Amino acid sequence: MKEIDKRISIITKACLDKGAFDIKVLDIKGLTTVSDYFIIASGNSTTQTTTIADTVEEKMLEAEYEILGKEGHQSARWILLDFGDIIVHVFHKEDREFYNLEKLWADGEELDIENLNI
Repeated sequence: MKEIDKRISIITKACLDKGAFDIKVLDIKGLTTVSDYFIIASGNSTTQTTTIADTVEEKMLEAEYEILGKEGHQSARWILLDFGDIIVHVFHKEDREFYNLEKLWADGEELDIENLNI
């Protein structure tokens, strides 16, 4: 398994373990210099979005991957976790619909998380 696939798997598994839904992995290489991948997930409440984000951070740290930054933890409506070439967006479901990142990054290729050996 490639290194990037391993990290994407850790993140998506952590999201799934905490009940995240509508998980999308977008390959945005070549579209921006910000990152190579966006992982977008939703939760039903601010408590759940916080739990999802905390679990992602915890599992990545356990696997010895450094987090470069995080934002939105206090409001828990849109939490961003920056792992350099992967940025994780954990949304409250209503905010996800409002911001619609998938539409903004529609030129990115959506990866099939079923094929990531989660």
